[in-house]
Amino acid sequence: MNHQLKGIKILLVDDEPNILQFLELGLQNEGFDVETAQDGFAAITVARQFQPHLAILDVMMPGMDGFEVCRMLKKTENIAVIMLTAKEEVEDRVKGLTLGADDYMVKPFSFEELLARIHARIRNHFPNLLGEVVIGPFRIDDRRKEISYDNRVLELSPTEYELLSFLVINHGLVLSKSKILDKVWGYDFGGEENIVEVYIRSLRDKLSDKEHRLIRTLRGAGYRVDLP
Repeated sequence: MNHQLKGIKILLVDDEPNILQFLELGLQNEGFDVETAQDGFAAITVARQFQPHLAILDVMMPGMDGFEVCRMLKKTENIAVIMLTAKEEVEDRVKGLTLGADDYMVKPFSFEELLARIHARIRNHFPNLLGEVVIGPFRIDDRRKEISYDNRVLELSPTEYELLSFLVINHGLVLSKSKILDKVWGYDFGGEENIVEVYIRSLRDKLSDKEHRLIRTLRGAGYRVDLP
């Protein structure tokens, strides 16, 4: 269990009991406080009492669907929302994001990817809650802008800090150069994509990752952090 996550509250809403139970146990084991609901009406009631930081909403539910739940939650609560759907329909995704959803995932998905997206949403929405995060051998202290690896504080420039944080928080996911540039350098960055390679090389040196086992290069796709 990651004790840094204790006190971060997540509401799970899905009409499939098996999915609900799987996600509830997994997130509780990670250290989150979790409440569940099996339909939209129950979700609104639970949210008012529980005051979650983040809601994970299934789109297709009887009665009130996930879109309507998202709209109502965003109207009344300070909450991050991740939508789940069994269909990879662009229209559904656009509708959810238009209603205020912060992220979108298509079933089936890996628990590790969901966890990475939860971290990213909480960090964006409630930065003070994740002031310090422990992920494998990494300790990221966002308040001090400091990262430790195997209990050793790394000497990082501000850009190196942002890049390594982004890679580690999204560990297990392949991140393209363009996505890294958008997140770390900003969407209006006018320089060359090769700058990512330069900074990756510097991070590998500082992590003593000569064999690229920690920060892997996937040719034509991007980079992925694999935790030991």
